[in-house]
Amino acid sequence: MKLKTVKSAAKRIVKITKNGLVLHRKTSAQHRSTGKSKRVRSDADKTVAFNAADAKKIRKMVPYL
Repeated sequence: MKLKTVKSAAKRIVKITKNGLVLHRKTSAQHRSTGKSKRVRSDADKTVAFNAADAKKIRKMVPYL
């Protein structure tokens, strides 16, 4: 039987690296940036990896990524 992808999880993932790290974008970059400092805005442009426990759950939710 085919496994279904959890779409809400798939939208949050940037990519899965060759080493198995699951990357996602940091928060606070989308809107209402006028009240945020430049440091907060520039840090929000980066991608970071999920921790090991969350990455394991995400890989089960997104089997074909």
